[in-house]
Amino acid sequence: MNSRQIFLILLFGVGGAAHAQLRVATWNVTNYTSGRTDAFQTAIYGSFQGRQMAPDVIMGQEFRSSSAITNFVNMLNSAAGSPNDWAAAPWVNHGDTSSAFFYRTSKIDFVGQSVVNGDPRLIGRYDIKFKGYEDSASSPIMALYSTHMKSGSSSDDQSRRLYEATAVRNDANSLPSNYSFMLGGDLNIQTSTQAAYQKMVGSDSNNRGQFYDPIKSPGNWNNNANYRFLHTQDPSGAGGMDDRFDQLLVSGDLTDGKGLDYIGDAHQAYSDSTWDDPNHSYRVWGNDGSSFNGQITTTGNTMVGGDIAQALIESTGNTNPNVTGGHLPVFLDLRMQGEIGASTSFLDFGNIRLGSDASRFLDIFNSVDAGIWGVNGVAALNYTMEFSSGFFGSGDPFSDAAGGGVNNHQIWADTSHLGLLSGFLTIRDVSGLTRTIGLSANIVPVPEPASLAALGLGALALLRKKKTTA
Repeated sequence: MNSRQIFLILLFGVGGAAHAQLRVATWNVTNYTSGRTDAFQTAIYGSFQGRQMAPDVIMGQEFRSSSAITNFVNMLNSAAGSPNDWAAAPWVNHGDTSSAFFYRTSKIDFVGQSVVNGDPRLIGRYDIKFKGYEDSASSPIMALYSTHMKSGSSSDDQSRRLYEATAVRNDANSLPSNYSFMLGGDLNIQTSTQAAYQKMVGSDSNNRGQFYDPIKSPGNWNNNANYRFLHTQDPSGAGGMDDRFDQLLVSGDLTDGKGLDYIGDAHQAYSDSTWDDPNHSYRVWGNDGSSFNGQITTTGNTMVGGDIAQALIESTGNTNPNVTGGHLPVFLDLRMQGEIGASTSFLDFGNIRLGSDASRFLDIFNSVDAGIWGVNGVAALNYTMEFSSGFFGSGDPFSDAAGGGVNNHQIWADTSHLGLLSGFLTIRDVSGLTRTIGLSANIVPVPEPASLAALGLGALALLRKKKTTA
């Protein structure tokens, strides 16, 4: 086991235990209007061997009305174990398969939403920022796309999906450079070679909006046992667990190991021998790999146990095992970007004597609120310091995790010349974060000792006396 695997196990526990970092889920809830309350609450907040779904964001598909959104929020907030802080983006009618967006207000600042035209199906885009930053401008910003693409395998069906995928890719291509992004939904895509999938994950003339599979698992997913741990449909009916329709895809900056980032190794394919892959936080909730081509296993389900597995079946609303329908939720975890905190934004040395050894101290720390995200749910700062002319200190790389630690740095001013010094300290983190601290010092002459001053005054008085006598 390598060091990265050990870190991931410590971070979210073997199999994905309770978490503090950001958990994002996608779930096609199958023609939801109301009801299925007990099933949803158990599926979301039920616990088995310390594991819960317990997401912070849900991109949902197949919500039928604004009242359906209200009913789902009420269900989330009334569940046993719920933090009771759920809200939803305003309802927008996307047509026959409307998306919805749910988020926890203690962790998420909802920025706004827009609609991407996937004619005739519309795609919801939801922009968010994150709580816990001293300066809200330091928070990362992310666009999340929720989609339900055209089903079927005919050439017309695939052409429709390509149109929808192109619309998403074009919108992502136009995002500002500081945006991360993610897509979640029911893609209805049977194989990664289909044009719609390649439009999203493939290289193009503009790769700003290129998506990546964080579990690096391309292939022919349909009815293929090699992907039995990734199948999401159908947990409840005659279709059986044989398709990877529901997925989460991410922007490249979420897989580079810096700042806001996927918790997992996006360069490693998902295991084909266990659901409990230590290299990934990505999970198909309820699929322990034992139900290929059938209804998901309840008794003996090693991922979620019998109660949650049964709740997932009932959450589909399908009571007829001879009818195809239903999806499992998919989630992944993200680690928050750090924030460069400092004890002051301006370090003033004041008046210091020529040639003296003059220094001051500055505290640098990771200021993201670890109470919200957890110590391991925030990327550590790894930074260097650069000084403008007239000031100096150690510029070696430094590190600081969230959660209360402080690095105390000694900074010197060059006192070899008289006059006012002004400059800057630039702190650069490997993630690209920077912070500038103003520096100032006034180098003044060394005053004459008191004895010499007295001697000078005495000599002057004597000289005046002689002149008077003459």
